[in-house]
Amino acid sequence: MLDVTLGDPQCPPEAQELRDRVADFVRARVVPCEPVLDAGGPDAAAALRRLREEAKSEGLWALPLPAELGGQGLPLRSYAHVAEAEGASDHGPAALGSASLLDALMLSRHGSRRVRERCLAPLVAGDLRACYAMTEPDVPGTDPFLTTTRADEGEGGGWLVTGRKWFISGAADADLVTVLARTDGRAPDREGLSLLLIPAVSPGFRVLRELPVLGAAGQAEIELDGVPVDADHLIGERGQALAVAAERLQLGRTLRCLRWLGQATRAFELMRDRAVTRTRSRGPLGDLQLVQRHLFESLLALRTTRPLVHEAVSRLDAGGDAHVEVGLAKVAAARTLQLVADAAIQVHGAAGLGPDTALPALFHTGRAARILDGPDELHITSVARRVLRATQPGRSTR
Repeated sequence: MLDVTLGDPQCPPEAQELRDRVADFVRARVVPCEPVLDAGGPDAAAALRRLREEAKSEGLWALPLPAELGGQGLPLRSYAHVAEAEGASDHGPAALGSASLLDALMLSRHGSRRVRERCLAPLVAGDLRACYAMTEPDVPGTDPFLTTTRADEGEGGGWLVTGRKWFISGAADADLVTVLARTDGRAPDREGLSLLLIPAVSPGFRVLRELPVLGAAGQAEIELDGVPVDADHLIGERGQALAVAAERLQLGRTLRCLRWLGQATRAFELMRDRAVTRTRSRGPLGDLQLVQRHLFESLLALRTTRPLVHEAVSRLDAGGDAHVEVGLAKVAAARTLQLVADAAIQVHGAAGLGPDTALPALFHTGRAARILDGPDELHITSVARRVLRATQPGRSTR
């Protein structure tokens, strides 16, 4: 349970008890399994299955997923407070069944009847795993108009998809992959991009290699060699992929921010405990002013970032355009995680670099966060342009 120093004063009473239960589950069940889960392979799969069964038995499974699909229907404003505790471990969302939220919402809103009937319930139950493939090698990930992966119409209907995608989270174990492909025109046309849902068992689909991010597993590169896709596996309207993607990205980035806050809080607690318990010949480590400064700067970053993230949550929950709020939150949360993890490593000394704490993993997550889901520079430029446009007569930031 978070203490009063780091607790969320905005957390509504009805969400506090649930947040505490999730925090206890992550700390007592998920964190001890992290070495096995990080290593991947059969042992990791077995550990994840066990954690999922435990989460279901304790009533903590799929909290934010729609109730009609088998989730618990926790509203976004309430789930946002729980997501910090859940995200304290990178494996928390998968263990507790919320990792499928973006795919479930996308398919429920934009999938065909056949896709919804066949995929949604198993996805929410954890029996199917999905991922999202947008970025391509040698193409800037922030410029989807340059997408070269093609989906050509097949002679008997449907599509034939050809191309490569990389840095795809969860691709190695996925059953379904949503692929951004060009169905009309040529790069860099702004139109003609569509989303297609591809079963990973399809002929021509291949996972080429794992792409460790700063040494951490979980990302992969895939190849699509004339992969046949049924016509009703088009997600949304033909040529309207970017509208669906924007809807997904805003919520996805906000969820990541909440989870990064949870991980930054975990790093802070490790640093605080180290400062109290580590003794020198002249007294506790926490007596040193430089250590106190690390604690202060880290707490300041946490306490100033959290309102930005929850402002983005509020705007998304209200159905508004949250580009500015999400951009501010994304940059702030990524910086905060990197800053706090770095400070915690400094306070731990050599112990912070080794395998006995979560700090190396938290640090590489923080560094990768400044690039994944759009680099800092993209969000800084986007927010600044909207602010500048607002100064022009008759224009707004939206």
